Parts: sequence; C-alpha cells; structure tokens
Amino acid sequence: MRRLLYLILLLVALPAGAGLFDSRPAPAPLGAPLNNSEDFLPVREAFKLSLIDSSTESIKLRFVAAEGYYLYRHRFQFSSEPTDIALGAAQLPAGKAKVDDYFGDVEVYYGVLDVELPLDNPDNRPLNLSVSYQGCADKGLCYPPETEQLQIAGGLATPSITPPTPNAANNSWRWSDLALFFLAGLGLTFTPCVLPMLPILSGVVLRGQVGGLRSFSLSLAYVLPMALCFAVLGALMGVFGAGLNLQARLQSAWILVPFAAFFALFALAMFGVYELRLPRRFSEPLDRLAGKTRGGSYTNAALLGVLSSLLVSPCVSAPLAGALLYISASGDALGGGLKLFALGLGMGAPLVLFATGGGALLPKSGTWMIGVRNAFGVLLLAVAVWLLERVLPAQLTLALWGLLAGGVALFLGALELGPKTHKQKLSQLAGLMLLVYALAAWTGALQGQNDPLRPLGRMPLAGSVGEHVESDSWQTISNPAELDAAFAAAQRAGKPLLLDWYADWCISCKVIEREVLNATAVASQLGAYRLVRFDITESNPAQRALLDRYQLFGPPAILLFDAKGDEWQDLRVVGEIDAADFATRLNRASERF
Repeated sequence: MRRLLYLILLLVALPAGAGLFDSRPAPAPLGAPLNNSEDFLPVREAFKLSLIDSSTESIKLRFVAAEGYYLYRHRFQFSSEPTDIALGAAQLPAGKAKVDDYFGDVEVYYGVLDVELPLDNPDNRPLNLSVSYQGCADKGLCYPPETEQLQIAGGLATPSITPPTPNAANNSWRWSDLALFFLAGLGLTFTPCVLPMLPILSGVVLRGQVGGLRSFSLSLAYVLPMALCFAVLGALMGVFGAGLNLQARLQSAWILVPFAAFFALFALAMFGVYELRLPRRFSEPLDRLAGKTRGGSYTNAALLGVLSSLLVSPCVSAPLAGALLYISASGDALGGGLKLFALGLGMGAPLVLFATGGGALLPKSGTWMIGVRNAFGVLLLAVAVWLLERVLPAQLTLALWGLLAGGVALFLGALELGPKTHKQKLSQLAGLMLLVYALAAWTGALQGQNDPLRPLGRMPLAGSVGEHVESDSWQTISNPAELDAAFAAAQRAGKPLLLDWYADWCISCKVIEREVLNATAVASQLGAYRLVRFDITESNPAQRALLDRYQLFGPPAILLFDAKGDEWQDLRVVGEIDAADFATRLNRASERF
C-alpha cells in the first residue's frame, strides 16, 4: 500500500532526486564479506517448529521466529498422510502488514506464532503431517520454501516444551490506514452529489434544530449507525476475501486483470460516464422506507443513517465499491471493518459540523466539486495500474503510468492556449509538470526502463564514463549442469565469473538487480566478467544441494570467481549491499586479474 501511495504522489510532483525512499540497511565494513554463516541462521534455527498438542479433533503447532526474521502468512501449506485423514483450514491469527515488490500487500509473522489445524480423526490413527512455510530475514535474505515432517501418533505425542508466552498479536491495520480512509470519506463529502445534500439532510434528521447539544447528539445518532453499516460491509468483505485466500491468489493474472478492470469501470463512474446505483428492485423499497422515516428522534435518525449507507449516491458508490474490492483482497476482517468505519466517520463529519452550527465553515457548492470527484477517478485508475504491475511487463506498466499522468495533464489544460485566470495558470503549470513526467515515462519505457520513480533510470554522474550492461549479457541458468558449463566457458575465455543467486520470491534480489547491478559505478566494471544468474525459484532438490555446496542458505548472494574457477571468498556478498560498496569490491577483484 505504501508503494502505491508513493506512485500516486508522483502524479502530483516529480521526485526531487534519486534514492528518496532508500531504506536499505547500512553496508558491511569494507573488506568484511557478508558471510551468511556469520550473519544469518540456518532455516531450522531461524524458524523453529514444534508440536504443542494433538487430539482427534485438532493439531496445535507453534513457530518461533528468531529476532529479525519473519514468516509469510500465505506461504503456509499443510497436508497429512494418509490422505483420508482430513485437515481443515489452518486457523492463523492476524499478522503484521507488509508491502513486497513481488508478493504485494502481505501479512507476516514475527516472534511466536500458534497455528491450530482442525482434524477429522475419530479413530485416533497415527499420521504424518507435512508443514510447508517460507520466511525471510530483515537483513535481506530470503529462504527457499521449507517443508518439515511431523509424526503424530494419534494424540499420544509428548507435547514439546512450551516457549515463552508470545507478545500480543500484531494488528494487520495501522492508524495511518484509518486516517487515510477517514480523509477519503471526508473528500467524498465534497463532491457534487453529496455536499449540496447536507442542508436537506440536516433538515430531515434534525427537523430544523440546528445548534446545541441535541442537534449534535442527533447528528451522531445518524452518523454512527451509517459508519457501523460500512464497517459491517468491510468486515464481511474481509471474511469473504479470507475464505477465498485472495491475498495469495492475487498473484494470478486471472484475478488481477478483472480487479483492475473493475477499478477502471469505477473510475469511469466518477468521471460521470454513467451512474453506479443499486438495482431498482432493491433501491425502490429502500427509498420508500426512507421517505416514510421522519427525523427528530434518535431512533429515526439511526434508521436514516442505516438506510443512507445502503442508498449511496453515484459519487460515493464507485469509491466505496473500490474500497470493498481492495479489502476483499486483503482477507482482513477486522482491518476491513475498521477502515470502512473510518470512511463512514469521514463522510459524516461535515454533517456533525453543520448540525452544531458550523455550516458557515463549509465551502459553497461550485464547479470545484467536480474536480474532487475527478480526483477520486484518477486515484481509482492509479489502483488499476498498480494491480496490473504484477502481471504486465515492467516497461508496459511504466508506459501506463505515463499515460495516466498525460491524461491528467490534458485535463488540467497543459496544452491549452489563450487567456487564463491565475487559478487556471496554476493548473496548467501542474499539468505541464505531469506532461514532462509522462514524456519521461514513455521514453524510459521505450529504452527498457521499469521504475516509475525513476522513469529514465539512474542518470550518470557528470564526467563519468559508464558502460551499460545489456540484459542479454546475463546468462540465466537453473541447474548444476548448466553452472558447470558456464564455468567451463569462462575458463576457456580466460575471464572471471560473477555468479548472482536469484529467485522470484526474493525481494532483495530485485533490489540488488535494480539498485546495484545497474548502477553506473558497478555496470562499468561488469564487462570484464562472465555474468551468470542462477535462478532457484523452483527450489528443487538439485538446487538445494547446490546451495549446500556453496554453503548458502538462500538468495540474494553474489560470488566472484577467478579465471580458474576459484572463488574469492573474502569478496563474497550475501544479503543486501549498496552500489558503492559493491563497486569497491569489484575494484579489489580487478587488482587480482
């Protein structure tokens, strides 16, 4: 979610400089190899699995993640042998929200995690339980998927020693998320469908009793039930998403593309192309009931609040539907309910202000409200592009960000000539800035760039002579035989070899590829090496054996070999490293050629 906000902010102003959001850990001291045997734990020590209890109806497991290590919620898999002993869906607590470039919005677990597996084993038969999981280290190492086997003898297994009591479970929502949804609800109020209705709505609810404690309490009696109805919708969508495991399924194009299409349709509704309403067979009975309900009492005000949450206006229904779609993908019932409750409070805050005599503080209706509505449409389109980032080529999504920015620039009058007011001149200036970004994004996409925050890539420093390493300079392999062949080819050519360990599920690998290997100071030295990238995404037994051969726990790792195939172990890199430190290591290696 945080990355999406950065990209939305990018549509307002260009970034001030490269590396603005760089939060990688500090590099290791020069000359000290980032050796995984010293900096990282073996996977079974990083994540300790134990059996707490078992019965004919359930199995209770406990994971203990070492400090600085975390487990992915959606990477857990459980199976039993024999297969006729049925396992139910794992009961997992809410995790901590995290944003990954590859997995997207995920939940992770730090510390102690208790898992309960419902079991249908009335005969108390012995079984073998397979537990698959995957985790990473905060320092930048991702472990391959791991599977452990537990023997459960019909509930007679001795419970393991219980580790210390875990801390309270991390919430999968943050206060900043609630504030964001509150502001979104507040913004929805200032649309041409809602703001003009405030005086009419206050007349129905308050019956002319503007000002004073009673009007304040009546407005709260209207707003709180409305927000609670939104919260119920959010919680239900969270449960619905959790039941379908949409959070994990959102890596599939068959799910992401329809979601993005829905957000685009919602955006068209915000632009006024059509109105999004409830079907008439549902809306007409609710309209008649709302018409019969008279204000002036707390009960009737609450009933009107409930009905208004169901009869949302065209300006509210599209963003609300988009929010519900987003929450269904998160699979978080509690967080979804709280976020929609905050949205409802934001929508009701102006009514409370109006009811207490603050109507003079509210802005007057005007054409500016159309701009607010259009802004929500742009945000919905931004969400659609953000979803498509996971399935489309990176260059194409960069072009889509440029298309969105260019469209906004045209609506702001970037290319319109003629006399303008001061306000129109400011809009045109903002449009010109977005148009410049759009041109840069399209140019970068044609050149093979893929980072929306740096559409033209890293610009070389003045006076530096950089050599760009083309993508076809890298040889991608995935089995030991291919690696042996690459070493033989390097020895025949008399060239040193650089071996980059990579996996699709390794987030730090993508950081190194984008921020380190493509940096000017590094790329200018890679031409002297045979460049080999070993892809262990599949994590099969042969690949795991190769990791053991090189004493690695997982990617990312970069190993340097001389022309004879001997590794320079003092220059080994495991985990994340910055471009400057790695360039210095390459300089030290060049002195040994």
